This record gives sequence, structure tokens and C-alpha cells, in this order.
Amino acid sequence: MYKCCIFDLDGTLINSIKAISYTANLTLKKYGLGPVDEEHYKLFVGDGYKKLIERALIYCGDKNLNNYEDAIVTYSNYFKIHSMHEVKAYDGIKAMLSYLKEKNIKIAVLSNKPHARAIDNVNEIFGYDFFDIICGEKANIKIKPDPEGALIIAKKMSVLQTDCLYIGDTNTDMKTGINAGMDTVGVTWGFRNREELEGYSPKYIIDKPEEIIKIMKNKK
Repeated sequence: MYKCCIFDLDGTLINSIKAISYTANLTLKKYGLGPVDEEHYKLFVGDGYKKLIERALIYCGDKNLNNYEDAIVTYSNYFKIHSMHEVKAYDGIKAMLSYLKEKNIKIAVLSNKPHARAIDNVNEIFGYDFFDIICGEKANIKIKPDPEGALIIAKKMSVLQTDCLYIGDTNTDMKTGINAGMDTVGVTWGFRNREELEGYSPKYIIDKPEEIIKIMKNKK
């Protein structure tokens, strides 16, 4: 059985697209742009909030990114207020995580969301000290798909990469897990489709959180 599961946050553990889209649209409104629909934001997310804002501005016509520097500050300030806007755990997530904890499997979050906001989301939805490690975007750690964050988590957990399962919903996550040398799981209930995940040939692609329990039971 794997000794550690490292989870992406947005689109994997929690459905946060309403918070992201709400905050980004508030930001765009400042410049007379937008709004952008949630389906496009599902494509814009995954590589950190700066890339999210860049993609949203370009989509709305600011192709020279004239508003970019101000917009990333504006988004960050708004997100401190609205990061929990209609955020909820996906169905089956809490039961799956409880199973892992009962089996003494270490659990961690690795997100490109700003670290403080990742902490807020996790603590609000799952409770304080539920996860062994929460790692959001930090100045001293390269963001995904660089494997640095995943490898740091494994080292802190005192587990080998080969004993870790990395779980996420986007191409960024697939590259992260594979780059880290970890067995990687693509989940289809998040922000991207099965075809995108299949393009990276992760070890597993699953449609429901309870399938992680089956993976754990089948791993000898």
C-alpha cells in the first residue's frame, strides 16, 4: 500500500471554481473587462493566480497585458476576501480521506494557490490539522509542474517517491506527479476532461474519489 497521498486542491479535493471566477471577474470589472464564464476559468486555472489573470486579460482583449501588474495585486486583495465563495468538497472526498487516515496513510495538499489561501480553504472545509502538510504557492518553492514541492513533501514525510501517490485534475498535475517519479492519478470530476489527462498517460484515471480506496487496497 502507498504510504502517502499528495493531492492537488482546486478541482481535486474542492470545487472552488465559483470563488475563482467571482474574484477574477471582480478584478476584470475594474478595467471595464469581462465577465468570463466558469467554463473558461476551468481552462485558465492550474498554473497559479498570475497565469490565471494573464489568461483572463488576454481572453478579454488586453493582449498587451497593460493592466497585468495592477490586476494581479487587485486579484490577490480580492481573493483574501472571497476565497471561500461557494467552495465545497466534492462528493465522496471526505469519506475517502477518512479511510486514508484510518489506515495511517499520510495525506498532503500541494497547490499552486497562494499558500495562505490554500490554508484557508483546507482548514475551512476539512478542519484544522486534518492534513499532515499543506503547501501552497510560496516564494521559495517552484510552482507545479516543477516537482520540487512534491519532493519536499515526500522528504518531510520521510517516504520514498515510489511510496507516494500524486492525485490531480489537470495537465499541470499530471506533469508534476510524473516529474516527481510518483505514481500519478488523474481525476475526471475536476476542471479538465479525460482526454487531457490521457494525453499524459498517468498510472490511473478515475471517475470517483472512492476509486482511490480501491487503488490503495490493490497496491501490495
